[in-house]
Amino acid sequence: MQSNPSAPTLAIGELLWDLIPTGARLGGASTNFAVLSARLGDFSALISCIGDDPLGHQAAYRLAALAGTPDAKGHLDLAGIQISRTLPTGTVAVTFDCNHRPQYEIVSPVAWDAILFPPQAFELASRAAVICFGTLAQREEVSRHSIRTLVQAAGPDCIRVCDLNLRAPFVSAKVVCWCLQHADVLKISDEELPEVARLIGQPGLAEGITSPLDDEALTAAATQSAQALLAFAPQCRLVSITLGPHGSLLADRSGIHRHRGFVIQVADTVGAGDAFTAGLVHAYLRGASLAQISEVSNLCGSHVASHPGATPELPPSLLQAIAAALKS
Repeated sequence: MQSNPSAPTLAIGELLWDLIPTGARLGGASTNFAVLSARLGDFSALISCIGDDPLGHQAAYRLAALAGTPDAKGHLDLAGIQISRTLPTGTVAVTFDCNHRPQYEIVSPVAWDAILFPPQAFELASRAAVICFGTLAQREEVSRHSIRTLVQAAGPDCIRVCDLNLRAPFVSAKVVCWCLQHADVLKISDEELPEVARLIGQPGLAEGITSPLDDEALTAAATQSAQALLAFAPQCRLVSITLGPHGSLLADRSGIHRHRGFVIQVADTVGAGDAFTAGLVHAYLRGASLAQISEVSNLCGSHVASHPGATPELPPSLLQAIAAALKS
């Protein structure tokens, strides 16, 4: 299966401005995923909400411009973006530590807390190839209801992808458990594993993952965590654990694959995880092996981490490398 106008990849969740030291950048996990999916050649539709304010108008203009660029190929559908007359457009203050890791101060409540579920969304969900969702946009009841309704309205062939994307203090055990119970594909970072283990009452889930490890021990710890997640979520087909500069580990119910990542000069890591997920979905839709999915995901994540901003253009050389990985 591949996404197309009749069976799109849906992303529902945050649309916001990242306020970083060098200026404001359009972002939000769902927005980043949708833009990068379109740039990879998948047909993606973004469902979110902006305010009726200058930042909202600027976001709409910026997204329309992105959708019209040659590299997006006309594959980004923005019809699902709603406008709140009462709540402001979302903003996040982003700072970076000495290792280029972002720290977030997320404003609440904002427009993406009030994503509505219109009746026509049932038809859209029924024919979607993929629905991608996370935990942050479920912090308030209105958006949480819409996300869950969309996921549960999906057809039997739809792939439900959860990128957990935990952001304190907006972390809930009930939300995490619901996500784990409804995801066909789960993406989680090594930094999130201890908190997820605590929230779901599975302390062994993250055993050893945060300790200083050599490469062999890291692979073993990540494998144990992935297998524990698959056991906890019996409907889940694939678990991906990102390991920061050490790459990633993918596990399904028949095997695992460890990717060591790529050596890059980090610009900032905002959006790198969303790019990883977009690459994962792009490869997964094409029936790729674990090794191929790992290669494509890490190519996308490392490219974004090596460039400023969450949605840089994807150069022909990167698209060629992705195509080659999928053929190998």
